[in-house]
Amino acid sequence: MITVLYFARLKESLNYSTEEMELPEGINTIAQLKVLLAKRGEAWANLFNGKQTIRAAINHTLVNNETPVKNGDEVAFFPPVTGG
Repeated sequence: MITVLYFARLKESLNYSTEEMELPEGINTIAQLKVLLAKRGEAWANLFNGKQTIRAAINHTLVNNETPVKNGDEVAFFPPVTGG
């Protein structure tokens, strides 16, 4: 089981802020998790199909798409943040 958190426009577009999900067999990286989420429907595909930059963190640490994800992790997805 993993906890997935959605922030900013992801939260608004998906109407989700958090969810618990079983990590399916064969889903081992952030990139694979994004592909799985993109299969949920149009709103999900629009965000997770790779055409938009979506950042990820595992257990409060920024990670890249090839970072492994495992049961017990907290995975957060959010758009890039700009300063000003």
